[in-house]
Amino acid sequence: MEITDIFEQTAFMIGNMPVAYGLIAVTATCLLAVLMLFLIFAIRQASKIRQGETEASRLRAEEAEARVADILKSQAEMQGRLSTIAEVFGSRQSELNESINARLESMTSRIGASMSEQQKSTHENLSKLQERLAVIDKAQDNISQLAGNVVELQSILSNKQTRGAFGQSRMETIIADGLPLGAYEFQATLSNGNRPDCTVRMPNDAPDLVIDAKFPLESWNAIRNAEDSATIDHHSRQFRNAMDVHIKAISSKYLIAGETQDTAFLFVPSESIFADIHEHHEAIVQKAHKARIVIVSPSLLMLSIQVIQALLKDARMREQAHLIQTEVMRLMEDLGRLDDRVRKLQTHFGQANKDIDDILVSTGKLTKRGQRIEGLEFKSASLDDKSDEKSAQSKTGQLRLRVIEGDD
Repeated sequence: MEITDIFEQTAFMIGNMPVAYGLIAVTATCLLAVLMLFLIFAIRQASKIRQGETEASRLRAEEAEARVADILKSQAEMQGRLSTIAEVFGSRQSELNESINARLESMTSRIGASMSEQQKSTHENLSKLQERLAVIDKAQDNISQLAGNVVELQSILSNKQTRGAFGQSRMETIIADGLPLGAYEFQATLSNGNRPDCTVRMPNDAPDLVIDAKFPLESWNAIRNAEDSATIDHHSRQFRNAMDVHIKAISSKYLIAGETQDTAFLFVPSESIFADIHEHHEAIVQKAHKARIVIVSPSLLMLSIQVIQALLKDARMREQAHLIQTEVMRLMEDLGRLDDRVRKLQTHFGQANKDIDDILVSTGKLTKRGQRIEGLEFKSASLDDKSDEKSAQSKTGQLRLRVIEGDD
């Protein structure tokens, strides 16, 4: 059997198509050639990569050598500079020593002169100090008098009734300065028989605002005068209890539905007390808010009074606005009547103008008619003949015809 016959023999079947040995051999040869080409290409690429890495290593080595050379050069320059700096420092140090010695000598002479001047000024200041001490002695006498007044004020504030009167007087002064007469009332009697320190009449027939000026100042002073934490806690509890009782009393006595506002003011006669309550007794503030009681200081009360004053002014302006609106409505009614009368007068003038135009048309016609009549020529002739009579009748007929045409 020949080789060609072997190549033509069928090796296997793919579907209905036979595959010969020769086709398999050719395919294997082609694949082997492609594989060899791929291997040759891969070997060349690997050699190129190795060459590139070798070149990069060489370049890095050259850069490292150049850097080392630069470092050595910089080190040599640094050594030269250090030696130069050392020489400069040595020369400067000698110059500095000389200048320091010269300045010390001048300083010594100046200190001597200044000491003498200082001694002289000291004597003058001592004489002035004696004069000022005399003034201070006089001021000390004034301070002693002021201390007596402070002690007197403290004695006033130590009494509960006088202290309450002091807080109430501050509250009354603020309200009297901010509101007009008739807008407030002190010690007014409510429907339940209680008498708050002040009631402010709100605008627009709203319920009155109640202000109470009582405050447990002795408990707060006890907290300030306490020295240890246990005493402070004890007096703080007493202060909170006193405030709770006072807040409940205001809520139960002064908050009347339909007669007073839903919120009442608790006046504190000092800004420092107000700040201390909000800083160290937040629970009291929260309880007051729940009971619809607002704790106010003098400045807050003054601000509230100014707001109420603005509301009162607004209410008065609204009342005046109603009066102005009424007058404007009446003015508009008068203006409407005047407009109707003017329109009627305009109608009469229009009718008169129309009548005048009609009269002018009639007079124009009459004038034209008179002019036509004046332009006619009448001839005298004998009417014996019939021909003359006929001509006269015809002329008379023409004259009538013209007159009729003129009427049209």
